[in-house]
Amino acid sequence: MIDFYIKVGVYFISFILSLFGLNALDFNRFIKQGKISQAQVLYFILACALAYLLGSFIMAIMYRFY
Repeated sequence: MIDFYIKVGVYFISFILSLFGLNALDFNRFIKQGKISQAQVLYFILACALAYLLGSFIMAIMYRFY
């Protein structure tokens, strides 16, 4: 059960870090006029994908040395 909470914590922290990292990019240059809601969906999907990749990487390292 504690394993589940560790995974959730790692993925949540990874999501926060991916949102923080994506803030460094200027998405306004890539967004068409009037397509704000679609850009927000893309931003969320990118954050989720980065969080999954980072979380999986951290979990693989943790289980390798645990």
